[in-house]
Amino acid sequence: MRRLADADYPLVALALVLSVMGVAMVYSAGQTDVSTGLSGLWRMQALHLALGLGAAWLVSRMSIRTLDYVTPAFYGIVVAVLVLLPFIGRGAGTAKSSRSWLYLGDVSIGQPAEIAKVAVVMMLAKVLASRSDAPRTLADFWRPALVVGVPWMLVMLQPDLGTGLVFIGILFAMLYWAGTRWQLLVMAASPVVSLALAFNTPLWGAWFVFIIALIYKTRPYMLESVAVVGANLAFGVVAPFVWGHLQPHQQQRLLVFLDPSSDPLRSGYHVLQSQVAIGSGGWFGKGFTQGTQKRLAFLPEQHTDFIFPVVGEELGFVGVAIVLALYAWFMMRCIRIAARSQNTFASLVAFGLVAMLFAHVVENVGMTVGVMPITGIPLPFFSYGGSFMLTCWIAVGLLVRLSLEGRGQADTLVI
Repeated sequence: MRRLADADYPLVALALVLSVMGVAMVYSAGQTDVSTGLSGLWRMQALHLALGLGAAWLVSRMSIRTLDYVTPAFYGIVVAVLVLLPFIGRGAGTAKSSRSWLYLGDVSIGQPAEIAKVAVVMMLAKVLASRSDAPRTLADFWRPALVVGVPWMLVMLQPDLGTGLVFIGILFAMLYWAGTRWQLLVMAASPVVSLALAFNTPLWGAWFVFIIALIYKTRPYMLESVAVVGANLAFGVVAPFVWGHLQPHQQQRLLVFLDPSSDPLRSGYHVLQSQVAIGSGGWFGKGFTQGTQKRLAFLPEQHTDFIFPVVGEELGFVGVAIVLALYAWFMMRCIRIAARSQNTFASLVAFGLVAMLFAHVVENVGMTVGVMPITGIPLPFFSYGGSFMLTCWIAVGLLVRLSLEGRGQADTLVI
């Protein structure tokens, strides 16, 4: 076997820079003036990074043919574990009421929903690549929707809204990359948009007119047109009744998303403290480990879901801009791999992986600045946690393998 002589080293370097910065920020998150028990977590995060690098190296040695062959078994095993989680899983951290983690005795061995994202990407790529053309009607969505829908439902039962949203993002992104018309994707998503806009009659009305115009322009099958219009009407009408049957605390969460100051000491506490921390960083930040909101532990979950405000407070606008630029550069290289691949399965896997990471970055950063709902979703390469760090580096290993074969290096190293 020969070495990976033509690997995408810039991609690996970008991921490694982000990961090292992440370990540094986990270290900083543990440097507080009050007792938090976080001071030693950076060592575990460094170990997670080392394990991730090892997993990436192993995955990068598998050929596309091998990956394609093992995908159904990989997907089946992951789904089976997700089925068992409600019975054998436990909670952890602030999600003690969920059943998202597997334990060996009293030791957590991981969160299966994280690796399920990679399994969904690979299985969806296999299903879409098996078609001779892109889905042309809503009826053609049933197989891709089933691939994503089964693990999505199992994850939502844990419950894990953040991962559920990532699955939906993966589905629509990969359908688009497979050649599905954007108009068809909009029609598929339109009932959910109607549900969200139904609380504002003028906005819902404008959206409904847009959907009618889109149907007229694209002229789908009559049955599908009726189904889309009917679903939008039904979701629009049912929204007020759904709101009326929500529990008070559920209503409060939605209201706090729109106005965090309406409940600053409870439901709105997370996002308000996050905004204060990010805003207080100014242009150049307060200095590494010197963030006051962080040192006084005002930031909730400052080592996991809310590590981005630590970056903003200590490194300032310039630091945040550099981090986001590194993410953008990393993702552009991933898209380049997807675009240049001559293998449909490989191209779809590459784009699905970048969609997965992009969804994480958008939702995590968005919730910390108050433009997205708080769902408890980690920031790639930064947030503390072994399962997600491992998942991110498995994705990097897959992308390295796909980049090699996309460059015509399929014979460099094949199992």
